[in-house]
Amino acid sequence: MNKLRMTAAVALVAAGGVAGAGAYAAAGTPRTTTTTVQETAAPAVPTAQTSSATTINQIYRATVPGVVQITVSQESQSSPYGFGGGSSQAQGSGFVYDTNGDIVTNEHVVDGASSIRVTLSNGKSYSATVVGKDTSTDLAVVRVDAPASELHPLTLGSSAAVRVGDEVVAIGSPFGLSGTITSGIVSALHRQISAPDNFPIANAIQTDAAINHGNSGGVLLNLQGRVIGVTAQIESDSGGNDGVGFAIPSDSVRQVADGLISNGKVNHAYLGVSIRTGTGGVAIGTVRSGTPAAGAGLRAGDVVTAIDGTQVRTASALESLIASKQPGDRVRLTLRRSGSTRSVVVTLGARPA
Repeated sequence: MNKLRMTAAVALVAAGGVAGAGAYAAAGTPRTTTTTVQETAAPAVPTAQTSSATTINQIYRATVPGVVQITVSQESQSSPYGFGGGSSQAQGSGFVYDTNGDIVTNEHVVDGASSIRVTLSNGKSYSATVVGKDTSTDLAVVRVDAPASELHPLTLGSSAAVRVGDEVVAIGSPFGLSGTITSGIVSALHRQISAPDNFPIANAIQTDAAINHGNSGGVLLNLQGRVIGVTAQIESDSGGNDGVGFAIPSDSVRQVADGLISNGKVNHAYLGVSIRTGTGGVAIGTVRSGTPAAGAGLRAGDVVTAIDGTQVRTASALESLIASKQPGDRVRLTLRRSGSTRSVVVTLGARPA
């Protein structure tokens, strides 16, 4: 049996730097992706969310108008001899972000699409165009030209306020069954999963609410009916729901979606090192030439103990702090080298494509 393997060794560099893989399926189009999930030291426990008497039925009726089904057509290339051409279809989910027709989904749902159609909960279908895609967070925004009266935007909640054990529901279109709702709890927080470009997605929410192929781009909701995550991946030996699903946190969704809508793209901060959890800090493995880390004089073997005064004990914690920054930000790294402590200021770059 292929079991999930936890590891603390990850990379802040491009593809190929992730170690320790479990078999994961992107929960949209029936493609398989290899993903690393990491245990991250939990930060201080936030204030508990206010309990709500709202029933699952009430949540469903209030939010399902904002969940959509996405059908993607892809053209396959013909061989030099004229054989093998044609088209195929795949399905995923999404949700209405605003009354301008912006729909949030997963990047892997619309990747390679020759055409996209969005079907609203009322059954009406509209052609969609891509506003922007971000492979580093597996998020995308597409737009439909639909009357504002037919669009029912969902409200984003704060993923930072979510706690393990919170009750949640997921709504999407597993196997093309639109408007399907499942329920469960938040099984764990601060998981780390791999994006389509193999960069880490920090702070993913783990849930046992049933998630299957076709749920990708759908919503994970709290009991107030607010979106706390976009369902993206599952861990499964069977290829179906085994009760271990992952959602991209809403705080990341908000930042990326707003950036895609405003600029068609988003930039992510980049340090340029591979790292692993070490003794008393985060050990640097390799430093890529020409990167901000190399320019600041970081070396293999350095052990980072803090960023801007915030202590870091795990590789995932360091990655999360870098992910919270913007290209051009200056950060102060406290590190140990050859038995002495020193401080290094690094100006972060933009993550390469």
